[in-house]
Amino acid sequence: MKSPLLVIAVALLLLSCNAQQKTGKGTETVFKSVNVIPMDTETVLADQDVVISDGKITGMGNTRSVDYSKDAVIINAKGKYLIPGLAEMHAHVPPIDDIEPMKEVLLLFAVNGVTTIRGMLGHPRHIELRNKVNSGEILGPKFYTSGPSFNGQTVPTPQAAEALVREQKSAGYDFLKIHPGIKKEPFAALVKTAKEVGIPIAGHVPYEVGVWRAIDADYATIDHMDGFVESLVPGIENVKEQDAGLFGMFIAARADTNALPKLLAGLKQHNVWVVPTQALAERWFSPYHSPEALAAEPEMVYMDAKTTSDWINAKKSLMANSKYDSLAIVHYITLRKKLIAACYKNNAGILSGSDAPQVFDVPGFSLHHELKYMVDAGLTPYEALRTSTVNVASFYKKSDEGQVKKNMVANLVLLNGNPLTDISETANVEGVVLRGKWLSKDFITQTLAGLKKK
Repeated sequence: MKSPLLVIAVALLLLSCNAQQKTGKGTETVFKSVNVIPMDTETVLADQDVVISDGKITGMGNTRSVDYSKDAVIINAKGKYLIPGLAEMHAHVPPIDDIEPMKEVLLLFAVNGVTTIRGMLGHPRHIELRNKVNSGEILGPKFYTSGPSFNGQTVPTPQAAEALVREQKSAGYDFLKIHPGIKKEPFAALVKTAKEVGIPIAGHVPYEVGVWRAIDADYATIDHMDGFVESLVPGIENVKEQDAGLFGMFIAARADTNALPKLLAGLKQHNVWVVPTQALAERWFSPYHSPEALAAEPEMVYMDAKTTSDWINAKKSLMANSKYDSLAIVHYITLRKKLIAACYKNNAGILSGSDAPQVFDVPGFSLHHELKYMVDAGLTPYEALRTSTVNVASFYKKSDEGQVKKNMVANLVLLNGNPLTDISETANVEGVVLRGKWLSKDFITQTLAGLKKK
């Protein structure tokens, strides 16, 4: 039996050959008679021909009205739907010295239609990985990376915080990742230095810091809606962190939603985007699904046995906590849905992210869960798709990304069904275009076969 890595290597070799023969520089790829969901408006443009060349959409219009070369590669897309590539804005790439396992994670994202990821726990080799991915040397989504974590251990003093900010800015990381445990004084030094050198901060809200200082610090994103529930609890200053629970899960019943308008106004005023990672709450925290049932889901074959076992134990450990009450956690998850809907309704920008790989969130697959949870929270399928396409382009100020139209970067997903009527169709992937390279269904199937761990 071939090893998974050998299968992947063969698949990548085939892709490389196809890329040179079919989608190389100057060669056109044409999607014939495809239904386009452009994402600039909530509409479907039926029977379109979409032409791709040199990593860009160079032509688009009604079938047989668009010119293309006689040697163009034709993809019959009749009855299928073309959307912009999706983005995982809370991803994790292994923070290790070996770059090979990183490639496998990137492939899992790519074949699921994820064409942009933001790595939320950086490592020195991630800069090398980012450069090789973005140059096309390594196949994977466009990669933004934080540096190693800022937390209570790495920045115990203001001096340590200032030094680490300057070190990570100099190293070339895209942003700083904030984790729990940072005290007020080191946090203040971190924020002041980050603004001086011009590097964004994002991630968790340390409990002692609180959401209002995070908002005033102009976080680029607050992830997990960390600190949101706590900000709604009267007398939170008298509640110990361990009693509040992760992301305030144990005190949700005490939240006063009358305080929500102030929170929403602060997020909007400071242009703080929100990455809810609702998949984490629904799959790890929720009592609805047993750990054994989640571990038996088909996508878990792409996680090794130890990882799956660790995830089972993490969920069991949480549910065994004396403060864990099933009905209270259901209330907490419902409150999170209300927060998501309120953010969207009040124009506090939402970005898609699922925290993969994390407890029962498999890279690529979990983003499709996240989009469904956005719809469950009250967004329409179109609004949910915006969190993973148009909103991400706006966040990064990329005017040529996030839509399907002429002159846009050719990061695209070909689907077998209409996600505007059923958001779960985002997982029904027929093929992916990654910076102009066509990843066919055969390639996706072969790659996934090679990535199976069990």
